[in-house]
Amino acid sequence: MERNHSDLILSILEQLPQMEHIKLSEIPNIDLYMDQVTSFMEEHMQHSKRRSEDKILTKTMINNYAKNKLLPPPAKKRYSKEHMLLLIFIYYFKGILSLNDIQSLMKPVTERFFHGEDGFNIEDIYREVYALGKEQISVIREDLKRTYEKASVSFENAPKDEQDFLQIFCFICLLCFDIYLRKQVIERLLDSLTS
Repeated sequence: MERNHSDLILSILEQLPQMEHIKLSEIPNIDLYMDQVTSFMEEHMQHSKRRSEDKILTKTMINNYAKNKLLPPPAKKRYSKEHMLLLIFIYYFKGILSLNDIQSLMKPVTERFFHGEDGFNIEDIYREVYALGKEQISVIREDLKRTYEKASVSFENAPKDEQDFLQIFCFICLLCFDIYLRKQVIERLLDSLTS
């Protein structure tokens, strides 16, 4: 592929380790008002924005999550650390799953572990998922590199002035197919949880 695309893709892959979840230690142990919640999320998740004007979380979104029972109602208009953790999960899920699917996934978690009385709670779940996700970054990065290498040798018989575009197109198609297959697995798992 053309040098500038190669550099761009390698630069994106180098940035993956910086795209971590919010650390538990970064989340305040005090309850927050809605404006504080949106400010916190905006500040700590800027790296996941596609465009600078995009919003991570708005008051309307939070109200909709509560209305759709994705998020328990706040206590006296204040959101706990557990609310924040649920909002982080919801944020990552919403780019892939429908609200109904998120509700199917989060309802049992919220019912069983929000204000977990048995010593196991949403904070414990987040800690475990965060640790596993952090380990996955290098695995995903290497897989993306292999996929890029496959795409970079595709379309050898295409016109030379079109090869660069077609190779980038191929790389995007391979990534989309990967996401499509993973989404199929997720949806089937969700269907089995709700049946």
